[in-house]
Amino acid sequence: MSEILIVLTNLPDGASAQALARHIVEQRLAACVNILPGVRSLYRWQGAVEEAAEVTLLIKTPATGYDALETAIRQQHPYDVPEVVAIPVSAGLPAYLAWVADETRGSRHA
Repeated sequence: MSEILIVLTNLPDGASAQALARHIVEQRLAACVNILPGVRSLYRWQGAVEEAAEVTLLIKTPATGYDALETAIRQQHPYDVPEVVAIPVSAGLPAYLAWVADETRGSRHA
């Protein structure tokens, strides 16, 4: 079975988060995307400390599909430099991990 990743990205509002999540799942770039509203982010950007309300996406995908997923995120993301961070899943329910792999088969990257 292929290694599974959880990919995180933050968006400025619910509408852009919903649109990106739907696109990712419809294109079979991920099996599931959790949309977590109400996130407060504090970060340094262009020399200043900024604070913003954001919506976090938790995207489950096989590692083999990461490049296509990153491309889709960058193409649709409104930020100049979007956060795109991939975390390998080192353990999990085997049936769930197999489902993630199965639901992304047949996509452009498989």
